[in-house]
Amino acid sequence: MSLHPNEVLLAPVVSEKSYGYIGQNKYTFRVHPNAHKTQVRQAVEELFDVKVVGVNVVKVQPKPKRRGAFKGTKPGWKKAIVQVRAGDTIEIFSGAQV
Repeated sequence: MSLHPNEVLLAPVVSEKSYGYIGQNKYTFRVHPNAHKTQVRQAVEELFDVKVVGVNVVKVQPKPKRRGAFKGTKPGWKKAIVQVRAGDTIEIFSGAQV
C-alpha cells in the first residue's frame, strides 16, 4: 500500500518520555496503522529535510476503560520512534523544554 508522506505521519507524540528522547536525537510520531519502517523513514526525510539513522515502530495496545457501569476500550494506535543524524533537528519539536 503506497501512502503519501503526509498520510504516513499523523501527529507528533507529546509526552514527557518523547521529549526526553530529543536529547538523543530521537523523535516520536503517531503513524498510519498500515505504514512500515521504510515509509516512515522516507516520509520524515522528505517532510523535514533530515537524514534518518534508524526507525523503531511500536503498536500501542488498546486499553479497557469504564465509566460507571459502562465498559469500553480506547482504540490502539501505532507510533514510530525516529532517530536522526547528529546535528539534525526537527523544527516542530524545537520549542520543547527538555
